[in-house]
Amino acid sequence: MAGQTPFRPRPQAQGNNNQQNSQQQRDQRGRRPQQENPNRINDEITAPQVRVVGDNVEPNLVLPLKEALRLADEMELDLIEISPKAEPPVCRIADYQKFLYQQKKKAKEIKAKQVKVVTKEIRFGPQTDDHDYNFKLKHAENFIKEGAKVKAYVFFRGRSIVFKEQGEILLLRFANDLEEIARVEMMPKLDGKKMNMILAPKSKK
Repeated sequence: MAGQTPFRPRPQAQGNNNQQNSQQQRDQRGRRPQQENPNRINDEITAPQVRVVGDNVEPNLVLPLKEALRLADEMELDLIEISPKAEPPVCRIADYQKFLYQQKKKAKEIKAKQVKVVTKEIRFGPQTDDHDYNFKLKHAENFIKEGAKVKAYVFFRGRSIVFKEQGEILLLRFANDLEEIARVEMMPKLDGKKMNMILAPKSKK
């Protein structure tokens, strides 16, 4: 039908123009494409009774769906199903667009708080001198203090693989020098021409 909205209006009593106008206003607030709807709202809710929550709603209020919809009408807000699997389902009375905005804002804040673990690499040769070693140790300290993991490895070129024991000693020395701020997540392990070791920041107490 031309001009049909995506929502089915709830049946309204004949001659009740105020209630019809309130219904139209709420449908206008809650209108959005159904495929993008993360919650059932208003007439999309099918449970025979619901637990109602929201501002200015008394605690532990369980109502028949019809009464919950009427209450939302009176407050000029939407009835939003937020816990469909609860018994009975929990519905919040709120402005649907504001509700969606708040949910997106919370999700964004949670995502921002999640720690993204970065791994930095420190490369050594099997016969690294003390000056180069200390330079790389300082870099590793900074990485660890910033919350990054450090993958330290010794690369063996050609016949230098005969010095693999020296490479292991060097990596263990490296771990020992960082033991106050880092823990060994993976002990030195030879993989082809590389001997790898992974250090992670110690958790702060």
